[in-house]
Amino acid sequence: MLPTFLTRITYVLLAALLFTSCGKQQTLQGIFNQPTSPHEAYARRLRQAGLDRTALGRDWLAAADQALRDSLVVTLPFEETGYFRAERATAASYRYAVRAGETVRVSLTLAVATQAHVFLDAFELRPDRSTPTLLASADTANLAFSYVAQDDQQHLLRVQPELLRTGRYTLRIQRAPSLGFPVQGKTDAAVGSFWGADRDQGARSHEGIDIFAGRGTPAIAAAAGYITRVMETPVGGKVVWLADAEHGQHLYYAHLDRQLVQLGQKVRLGDTLGLIGNTGNARTTVPHLHFGIYRSGRGAVDPFPYVRRPDAEPQAPRSGPNRPGQWVRVREKSADLRRSPSFKADVLTKIPRHTALFVLGAQADWYRVEYPGGGIGYLPVQATNATLEPLRRETLPAITDLLAQPFLGAPQLDSLPARSTVAVLGEYGLYRLVRSQNGEVGWLLSTPKKSST
Repeated sequence: MLPTFLTRITYVLLAALLFTSCGKQQTLQGIFNQPTSPHEAYARRLRQAGLDRTALGRDWLAAADQALRDSLVVTLPFEETGYFRAERATAASYRYAVRAGETVRVSLTLAVATQAHVFLDAFELRPDRSTPTLLASADTANLAFSYVAQDDQQHLLRVQPELLRTGRYTLRIQRAPSLGFPVQGKTDAAVGSFWGADRDQGARSHEGIDIFAGRGTPAIAAAAGYITRVMETPVGGKVVWLADAEHGQHLYYAHLDRQLVQLGQKVRLGDTLGLIGNTGNARTTVPHLHFGIYRSGRGAVDPFPYVRRPDAEPQAPRSGPNRPGQWVRVREKSADLRRSPSFKADVLTKIPRHTALFVLGAQADWYRVEYPGGGIGYLPVQATNATLEPLRRETLPAITDLLAQPFLGAPQLDSLPARSTVAVLGEYGLYRLVRSQNGEVGWLLSTPKKSST
C-alpha cells in the first residue's frame, strides 16, 4: 500500500518513469570505465521527469548520496539477506577492505516474489579523493559482477532499488585470486616465506613469496602471456619472466632447476614454464619457487593476494524466523548497536529494553536494524525477542493518530477510533509501536488507559 502522503501527481509521474526504465528486460552487465552507470541513468531520468522536486524523489537521491558517506563495515566473505520497502527511499551500503590483486565477486539475488529493478554499484574509497571511484555496476533481476582490486584500499558496495518497490534480496561478497597458482598441484598452504621477510641479515627485504615443492615439480603460467626473458643470474639462478598483458604486470619465476620455454613464446594459463629447483642463491636451501610480481610503474608488489585460495563459503543467516522486513524488540536491559557485525566493533548507541527495531537485513547471528532515532547498525540476534508477542494491550481514550514514524510531524497512516484496542509491540521514548485491530502497524504518541488482559 502506498503511503497517504504520496500525492497523486507524484504517483503519475513516477509510474511513467518506472514504465520507461523497466519495460524491457535488462541483461547482466559488469561496467568498467563507463561514464554513465545504470544508477546514474535512472537518476537522470528521475530528474527529467521532475521527480527530484517531490519529497520521495529527493529522498531517493539523498539516500544514494548518504550511502556513500555513511556505510556499515563488514568482513569478507560476507552474506546477508536484506529487505527494502516501497514507502521509504533507502539505500544499503557495505564497506570492506581489499588487497591489490584480489578478485572481488559480488552477487545479489532477488527473492522469487520480488519484482524490482535494483542498482548494484561498487566503489573504491581513497583518502586522497573527495568522491568515491566507481569500479563496477549491474542492474538486473539476478545481479553479479567481479573486478580485480588495484590497490590495498577500502571498497564500498551500494544496493538501492528503484522507487516504490518492496522486496527481499540475498547479497554475497567473496574474494578470489586474480591469477592461477604458479606451482602445479599446490595451493597457498605451500608458501613458506612471505613478502617483506628479511634477507641478507636485514640488508634487504623479500620481494616475493617462496613456494616449496619437490625438485622437478612443474612451475606453471599463472596467467596467459608472452615469455620476455629466459636467463640465469647469480641471485635468481635459472629464471623465467612472463608478461601478463591483461593485468599490466610481469611474473617472475626464480631458482628453477630447468627452463622449458623460449624467449618470445606465447603461453596459456597452466602451461609449464620450468621445473622447481634451488639454483642461484637458493643452492643451500630445499627446492622452492621464488615467485614475484612487478607491476608497470610500481615495481614489486606482494604476490600473495594474487594467488591466495578463494574465500570459503560465507556463513549464511541463522535458521529460524525470517526477520528481514519485520519488527523485533530488545529483550535485554540494553543492547549495543554496532557499526559492524562484531562484538569488537564501534558502538553507535545503546538501545534500551523494549525498543522496537525494524530489521533491514540478517547475516549469521546478527541483524542489520533501523533504530527509531534514525540510525542503522548491527545488533546480535540473541539481544532480541524470539517472537514479537505484545508487551500489553491498551484501550485508546480518544481518537488517536497512527503515525508512520515516532516523531512529531510524521506522516499519518490512519486515525484510530476512541475505545479501540491496540497491541503494544515495542517502545521508543514517549512513543509506542502498536498493531491496530485491523492489523496495521504504526506509532502512537499517547498514554492511554490500560485494559485488562
